[in-house]
Amino acid sequence: MAITKILGKNHRLDTVIKYVINGEKTDEQILTDYINCDPGYAYQQMMDTKRAVGKLDGRQCYHIIQSFAPGEVTPELAFEIAQEFAKEYLSEYQMVIGTHVDREHIHSHLVFNSVNMETGEKYNSTPQNYYRQIRSISDRLCQEHGLSVIMQGDGSKAMSYYEWLRQSKGQPTYRSMLEADLKVAIEDANDIGHFYMLMEDKGYEVKHGNRLGFRLRGQDRFMYPERRNAQYSEEGIRAAIDGNLLEIEAGRKPVVIYRQPYRPYKKHPKYKGFLALYVHYLYILGKIQKQQYPPRKTGKLKQDVMRFEELREQFKFLRENGIESESQLKDFQKGLEDKLQTLTKQRTILNVRKKKRQALYAALSTETALTPVKSLYEEGQTGFEAEYAQYMSAVMLLDACGTSREELKEEKAICYEKLADLNREIRQVRKKISMCQAILDDVPQIEKNIQKTEPQKQEVREHEYEQR
Repeated sequence: MAITKILGKNHRLDTVIKYVINGEKTDEQILTDYINCDPGYAYQQMMDTKRAVGKLDGRQCYHIIQSFAPGEVTPELAFEIAQEFAKEYLSEYQMVIGTHVDREHIHSHLVFNSVNMETGEKYNSTPQNYYRQIRSISDRLCQEHGLSVIMQGDGSKAMSYYEWLRQSKGQPTYRSMLEADLKVAIEDANDIGHFYMLMEDKGYEVKHGNRLGFRLRGQDRFMYPERRNAQYSEEGIRAAIDGNLLEIEAGRKPVVIYRQPYRPYKKHPKYKGFLALYVHYLYILGKIQKQQYPPRKTGKLKQDVMRFEELREQFKFLRENGIESESQLKDFQKGLEDKLQTLTKQRTILNVRKKKRQALYAALSTETALTPVKSLYEEGQTGFEAEYAQYMSAVMLLDACGTSREELKEEKAICYEKLADLNREIRQVRKKISMCQAILDDVPQIEKNIQKTEPQKQEVREHEYEQR
């Protein structure tokens, strides 16, 4: 399943192109392609097109991003889907394509000139274009390659890819926390005014207007849950509260809904050294509960949940790899960097071999794809002259190579499989290296925060003692 979005760019076109073809992100520019422009001259040629029709101002380019869930596709398949999309939908535009493999999720960037090179008109980006063309074509290509798609009407279409990715992993998001708080407030409220008071007590600022907006105090933007679910409009909330009250009066629902006042006590193992520092920090922040009666989760604490999840992943990484000191972490990172260098060399050698045979691999695909055209051409049908010429060129190349087609297909499959395995392993190693560096960067700040929160820790202990 590809999550596809389009962005308009007004800033420097050359900067965007450099980002897309960055060798560190595109497997040393192997996963890059140029449509209607030449490598190294894409920026100049796009500007020449703008200059020829006098449209140098305004929107400089459009940026389409196709993102896939971790482990869903190989880099080669993601790159192929991006190429097919570009040739089908944007054949009259100059474009640069780059498939990035530097993150856990593989994603392709397609940057195309805002000016059509055939008509001289500027591209018009509208919601209709997105859903009826961009999204439709992307979904169809995914289906053709055996991938799932987001069904029409699915609420996921209103979700960012980052949010969808976290939700698919069972990790909290601002939206999921808001929806959970809304459900609790609706169940507990006696009327709409009481509902607003409950939401404010949970740390939210409420915005009244055409749509109800909510945001945690300190958050930049309001969230509008009504956009995804009409239940969270003011009318829907009123109806839900009235329904709850009617069920209570009829005796079908308890007056007071039981909510667990504390989390069950869990005994955590003893840690030492570097690992103990993380455990201590997570406890102070409230992510690890040592006492049975934790302090109430405030709005500020909800804002920190995203950061808590990041810290938890770091803690899990340290525990799984038996790292208990900063020196052990640095040694572990050095070993990963050496491994990455070895894997990269192996991949380079394999890519060189692939490049030498790429013409034959392409000829195999051409022969298979154009076999029906051969039959039509030989039957005397017109309009297939160019395709037939391509077919014959591919056949002649394959006949002259000295390797049977079956052997060549097996060789291609093995080569692509090895590349996919190497790319997968390289991504995992890079992820671990990034995790090591993130932990090392966080350590000084963690130590400072612990010193600041020691008085708060004492207050929490005193409060818990008084509650008992």
